[in-house]
Amino acid sequence: MSEDNTPAFKDDPLYRLLREGAVEEFNKRRAAGESCDLRGSDLRTMDLRKLDARGLDLRDCYFRQADLRGIDFTQANLEGASINAAKISGAYFPPELSAEEITLSLTHGTRMRYRKD
Repeated sequence: MSEDNTPAFKDDPLYRLLREGAVEEFNKRRAAGESCDLRGSDLRTMDLRKLDARGLDLRDCYFRQADLRGIDFTQANLEGASINAAKISGAYFPPELSAEEITLSLTHGTRMRYRKD
Protein backbone atom coordinates (compact mmCIF):
# COMPACT_ATOMS: atom_id res chain seq x y z
CA MET A 1 0.00 0.00 0.00
CA SER A 2 1.10 3.51 -0.58
CA GLU A 3 1.33 6.05 2.21
CA ASP A 4 -2.30 7.09 1.66
CA ASN A 5 -3.49 3.44 1.99
CA THR A 6 -4.30 3.00 -1.69
CA PRO A 7 -3.10 -0.09 -3.57
CA ALA A 8 0.30 0.53 -5.11
CA PHE A 9 1.75 0.04 -8.56
CA LYS A 10 5.17 -1.35 -7.63
CA ASP A 11 8.50 -0.73 -9.30
CA ASP A 12 9.43 -4.38 -8.80
CA PRO A 13 10.49 -6.42 -11.89
CA LEU A 14 8.41 -9.44 -10.86
CA TYR A 15 5.35 -7.28 -10.17
CA ARG A 16 5.73 -5.83 -13.67
CA LEU A 17 5.71 -9.38 -15.08
CA LEU A 18 2.35 -9.98 -13.43
CA ARG A 19 1.01 -6.68 -14.79
CA GLU A 20 2.08 -7.80 -18.28
CA GLY A 21 0.34 -11.17 -17.89
CA ALA A 22 3.58 -13.18 -17.75
CA VAL A 23 2.52 -15.34 -14.80
CA GLU A 24 4.53 -18.38 -15.90
CA GLU A 25 7.71 -16.27 -16.19
CA PHE A 26 6.97 -14.83 -12.74
CA ASN A 27 6.70 -18.38 -11.35
CA LYS A 28 9.96 -19.47 -13.04
CA ARG A 29 11.92 -16.52 -11.70
CA ARG A 30 10.58 -17.01 -8.17
CA ALA A 31 11.41 -20.73 -8.34
CA ALA A 32 14.96 -19.72 -9.33
CA GLY A 33 15.23 -17.73 -6.10
CA GLU A 34 14.28 -14.22 -7.17
CA SER A 35 12.28 -12.37 -4.53
CA CYS A 36 9.53 -9.82 -4.99
CA ASP A 37 7.60 -7.28 -2.97
CA LEU A 38 3.88 -7.62 -3.62
CA ARG A 39 2.55 -6.43 -0.27
CA GLY A 40 -0.11 -3.78 -0.80
CA SER A 41 -0.02 -4.18 -4.59
CA ASP A 42 -2.73 -3.26 -7.04
CA LEU A 43 -3.57 -6.56 -8.77
CA ARG A 44 -7.09 -5.68 -9.92
CA THR A 45 -8.51 -7.17 -13.12
CA MET A 46 -5.42 -9.35 -13.62
CA ASP A 47 -5.57 -12.96 -14.83
CA LEU A 48 -3.52 -14.78 -12.19
CA ARG A 49 -4.91 -18.30 -12.74
CA LYS A 50 -1.52 -20.02 -13.03
CA LEU A 51 0.09 -18.15 -10.13
CA ASP A 52 2.19 -20.22 -7.74
CA ALA A 53 1.26 -18.39 -4.54
CA ARG A 54 3.39 -20.48 -2.14
CA GLY A 55 5.20 -18.19 0.27
CA LEU A 56 3.89 -14.94 -1.22
CA ASP A 57 3.19 -12.01 1.09
CA LEU A 58 -0.06 -10.70 -0.37
CA ARG A 59 -1.14 -8.72 2.67
CA ASP A 60 -3.21 -5.65 1.81
CA CYS A 61 -3.31 -6.52 -1.92
CA TYR A 62 -6.22 -5.35 -4.02
CA PHE A 63 -7.63 -8.15 -6.23
CA ARG A 64 -10.84 -6.43 -7.42
CA GLN A 65 -12.24 -8.34 -10.44
CA ALA A 66 -9.04 -10.41 -10.76
CA ASP A 67 -9.19 -13.97 -12.05
CA LEU A 68 -8.00 -16.12 -9.14
CA ARG A 69 -9.61 -19.39 -10.22
CA GLY A 70 -7.78 -22.50 -9.09
CA ILE A 71 -5.02 -20.71 -7.14
CA ASP A 72 -3.80 -22.42 -3.96
CA PHE A 73 -3.36 -19.60 -1.44
CA THR A 74 -2.93 -21.93 1.57
CA GLN A 75 0.75 -21.03 1.94
CA ALA A 76 0.35 -17.32 1.13
CA ASN A 77 -0.49 -14.45 3.47
CA LEU A 78 -3.75 -12.75 2.41
CA GLU A 79 -4.45 -10.81 5.60
CA GLY A 80 -5.94 -7.43 4.75
CA ALA A 81 -6.37 -8.29 1.06
CA SER A 82 -9.59 -7.49 -0.77
CA ILE A 83 -11.10 -9.75 -3.46
CA ASN A 84 -14.19 -7.73 -4.43
CA ALA A 85 -15.93 -9.26 -7.46
CA ALA A 86 -12.97 -11.56 -8.19
CA LYS A 87 -13.39 -14.94 -9.86
CA ILE A 88 -12.50 -17.46 -7.15
CA SER A 89 -13.93 -20.78 -8.37
CA GLY A 90 -11.60 -23.57 -7.25
CA ALA A 91 -9.34 -21.23 -5.26
CA TYR A 92 -8.04 -22.67 -2.01
CA PHE A 93 -7.76 -20.14 0.82
CA PRO A 94 -5.68 -20.28 4.03
CA PRO A 95 -7.48 -21.99 6.92
CA GLU A 96 -7.06 -18.79 8.98
CA LEU A 97 -9.67 -17.15 6.71
CA SER A 98 -13.25 -18.06 7.49
CA ALA A 99 -15.80 -18.56 4.73
CA GLU A 100 -17.60 -15.49 6.08
CA GLU A 101 -14.49 -13.30 5.69
CA ILE A 102 -14.01 -14.51 2.13
CA THR A 103 -17.67 -13.91 1.28
CA LEU A 104 -17.69 -10.41 2.79
CA SER A 105 -14.60 -9.49 0.83
CA LEU A 106 -15.94 -10.99 -2.38
CA THR A 107 -19.32 -9.25 -2.20
CA HIS A 108 -18.53 -6.02 -0.34
CA GLY A 109 -14.80 -5.51 -0.82
CA THR A 110 -13.92 -5.72 2.87
CA ARG A 111 -10.35 -6.51 3.81
CA MET A 112 -9.98 -10.10 4.96
CA ARG A 113 -9.07 -10.66 8.61
CA TYR A 114 -7.41 -13.82 9.87
CA ARG A 115 -8.94 -15.72 12.79
CA LYS A 116 -6.96 -15.42 15.97
CA ASP A 117 -7.66 -18.71 17.81
